[in-house]
Amino acid sequence: MDAEQVVERILSEARTQADKVKAEAQEKATAAEAQLETELAEYGKQTEKLAAQEFEEKKARMLAAANMEIKKEYLAAKVALLDEVFEKVRHRIKELSDKEYETFITSLVTKAVESGDEEVLIGSDEKRIDHSLIKQINRKLGPGYKGNLQLAEDRIDIDGGFILRRGKICVNASIEVLLAAARDKFEIELAEELFAE
Repeated sequence: MDAEQVVERILSEARTQADKVKAEAQEKATAAEAQLETELAEYGKQTEKLAAQEFEEKKARMLAAANMEIKKEYLAAKVALLDEVFEKVRHRIKELSDKEYETFITSLVTKAVESGDEEVLIGSDEKRIDHSLIKQINRKLGPGYKGNLQLAEDRIDIDGGFILRRGKICVNASIEVLLAAARDKFEIELAEELFAE
């Protein structure tokens, strides 16, 4: 074999080897490209899924915040209504006729009395609770009570109602305390409504 044939044979083998390397490289590149496409598609799906989850979570947070704001406004409206109702009740109690007021006070005293020998403290401006009414109440106190309530000489700063005093023990049945207790009960119910789900 002459030199030219040897060179041609080496070149031929080199081309074959180069074509083989090129084909393998092309194969690897195609496989890598396919792998990259698969990974990109998966990444895209995961990104969409995460974005959808984030959107749903954000939407849920916004709805919860809006719902809480609506409940707060609803509560504020109810509190304003309570203010109005309790102011009307206070005003209505003040405007009761003398007979209605006596009946109301008699009922309160008979529920609040413990022994029947307490002192009845009244407000400094109170004119409808007097010795005559206390005598009527004493007559109405049933068995088990002494029927010896006394109108106290000293007066206190309350706006209607009374305080029963026996030694150092006092039962406050002033209109302010009675309305405040009723209001506290309603406000607890309103607060429970606000935080109920």
